[in-house]
Amino acid sequence: MLMTAIGLMSGTSLDGVDVALIKTDGRRVTALGPSGYRPYSEPERSLLRQALAQAVELTRREERPGVLGEAERMVTLAHAEAVANFTAQHRITREQVDIVGFHGQTVLHRPSQRLTVQIGDAAALARAIRVPVVHDFRAADVAAGGQGAPFVPVYHRALAQALDRAGPIAVVNIGGVSNISYIDGNDLLIACDTGPGNALLDDFVFRTSGQPFDTEGRLAAQGTVDQTWVAAALQQPFFVLPPPKSLDRNEFAALALPDLAPADGAATLTAFTASAIAAIVPLLPKPPQSWIVTGGGARNLTLLRMLRDKLSPAGVESADALGWSADAMEAQAFGFLAARGLKGLPLTYPSTTGVAIPMTGGLIARP
Repeated sequence: MLMTAIGLMSGTSLDGVDVALIKTDGRRVTALGPSGYRPYSEPERSLLRQALAQAVELTRREERPGVLGEAERMVTLAHAEAVANFTAQHRITREQVDIVGFHGQTVLHRPSQRLTVQIGDAAALARAIRVPVVHDFRAADVAAGGQGAPFVPVYHRALAQALDRAGPIAVVNIGGVSNISYIDGNDLLIACDTGPGNALLDDFVFRTSGQPFDTEGRLAAQGTVDQTWVAAALQQPFFVLPPPKSLDRNEFAALALPDLAPADGAATLTAFTASAIAAIVPLLPKPPQSWIVTGGGARNLTLLRMLRDKLSPAGVESADALGWSADAMEAQAFGFLAARGLKGLPLTYPSTTGVAIPMTGGLIARP
């Protein structure tokens, strides 16, 4: 059965809520609808940063002590506002929407401890928007011993199957963390986090300039990469682990830069992200012939240039160049995953999260 699904995503970059509408049967994507965005204000971002700092002390995923409870209420309200604004703008009635996929905001991800925490009250959201909400996508995978990430590969595969491309394709999503989906034909799907995405760079730019991110990579373009620091950072054990593997947004936060000018620091962290992505190639069955870049990093022209240098002779292009949406990709994916989960179809596989058997997931909250 074909479903109209709205997907919602608030990523580790803490920039805002992405909204997207798709039509899908949970296997194929038959149409990509409009997309929208509800940015977080600076006070909201500050609250989320406080929640991330407090979340490191969590031992049970249902706990919401102190600022975490306040942040959860803010996240829920922001998502309700995002849906209301989106549906009003595009004249979509609630009767026209079958399901909403709600990822929530990840504040802690420790799969080795079988612990992953996404804040956001799905029951309150369902009551506010009066549409059924599928949520808590990661918990079942992590409880079964999986990494709980990445979750978008099944959606990447659905999109890639419509392309007429030779050889393996890698879709690299650069959000706060970077992850890839390696697709070779209809059967082989491998996925993993590759390392930092925008998180280290965004945090550095915010500390040094007060700006939330390096727009189009302009600051990094003016700087010089500290190659010695990048080479040392790549010695972290994570980078030689085979896929599947995943990490927390703050996994590399302890890697302190030397005393660099802002442009040089931005250039160095951008190069670290590109180098970490390139480091996955020897761990894949075959080198991808083409790379499709999505997520916020697809807007960073300096990062794209570095990726082309490091991944040559493979082609590197933005998802937007294919008619996909780099900005809305993850939101679309969670609409797709909501429909897929409702049908009990697998969301994750041994080759994507390391879970023992293919796993479905998600819980449903009804208005």
